[in-house]
Amino acid sequence: MPEEKVFLLKVDAEDAGKRLDAFLAEKIPELTRSRIKRLVTEGLIEIKGIGELKASRKVRTGEEIMVRVPPPEEVSLEPEEVPFEILYEDGDLAVIVKPPGVVVHPGAGHLKGTLVHGLLKRLSGLSGVGGELRPGIVHRLDKDTSGLMVVAKNDRAHLRLTAMFKGREVEKWYLALVHGVPEPRAGRINVPIGRHPVHRKKMMAGALRGREAETFYRVRETFRRAALLEVRPLTGRTHQIRVHLSHIGHPIVGDSLYGGRRPQGPKAERQMLHAWRLSFEHPVSGEKLSFEAPPPPDFQKLLEELRGCER
Repeated sequence: MPEEKVFLLKVDAEDAGKRLDAFLAEKIPELTRSRIKRLVTEGLIEIKGIGELKASRKVRTGEEIMVRVPPPEEVSLEPEEVPFEILYEDGDLAVIVKPPGVVVHPGAGHLKGTLVHGLLKRLSGLSGVGGELRPGIVHRLDKDTSGLMVVAKNDRAHLRLTAMFKGREVEKWYLALVHGVPEPRAGRINVPIGRHPVHRKKMMAGALRGREAETFYRVRETFRRAALLEVRPLTGRTHQIRVHLSHIGHPIVGDSLYGGRRPQGPKAERQMLHAWRLSFEHPVSGEKLSFEAPPPPDFQKLLEELRGCER
């Protein structure tokens, strides 16, 4: 049986003033901020000499923090109502729009309410190639990234789609709102990406044993302290767009993991990254399929606010 994990941390001067949830998310990469908030609510995070805590509390130099993480529960894959839009569906695949805040498949800290649970509820049949916990999942989007995904409904389609993604036969475009305006206004970022040597859940550009990673971007719209980019990842590394844009000094607005939360410039509760366009040949019929989905309301609202500041 898995055992409870216990983390003991002491706040240094350089971390003083950070929110408790932000501080812990940096120091314990396996915990998301939402998981940390739940642990605070459940009384599993304690600061020596302090009573009731809030996730928003600012930590102070010298404080000693204990975090207790219960062992993971067993995962049950039962159909659930999960919000997402189906743009297209046939006997082989479906193209859906994932909203922000929805995890794609079950894992530690996310045992229910994932996209997979919703797919089981709304789609008739899913491929089994991805494994028991990832039926139909050919590719993924991060929890707080919204937008288009293709889902396989049988193994034949799944295997072909996987090969197409690997062979760069699928064209994916994203919209990203970044801090600052990149120069040049269009370009390629060709820097290997690998696992961060200290933060297990963080990736790093230029890592010693990094894998080839290439991203094309072009500026679509500029604002006073930000820019809206069209971005196409030419490879499929974890967090690729987020890492590459941060690497060139223009992190995505709201991306707390890669420097996107700054005192100056626009602010957001999540990374402003949206899978906007998706084009590929149907894995069975060979028909050319193209889809486009506008950004979700929070993304569009922030863009309108930025445009209003320019007037």
